Amino acid sequence: MNRDQALDLVKDALTEIVPDADFTAIGPETDYRDALDLDSIDFLTLVERLSDRAGCRIEEDDYLRLSTLAGAAALLADRS
Repeated sequence: MNRDQALDLVKDALTEIVPDADFTAIGPETDYRDALDLDSIDFLTLVERLSDRAGCRIEEDDYLRLSTLAGAAALLADRS
């Protein structure tokens, strides 16, 4: 999976959790957890969905990389 595909996967998963997410207002390095008001349960749901869909294990040590769209896409592209 390349970074564009990984970014689409992240956005799709986020849209399932926050249906009205406006990605035009969130830059690639913006902390989307704050921007979208994700609580810890929402974030763990996102991690589970990304792990399942990308077919890779995401460890707790990876959570910091998942805080931005660019970081999440890079992590998934590197792992898949």
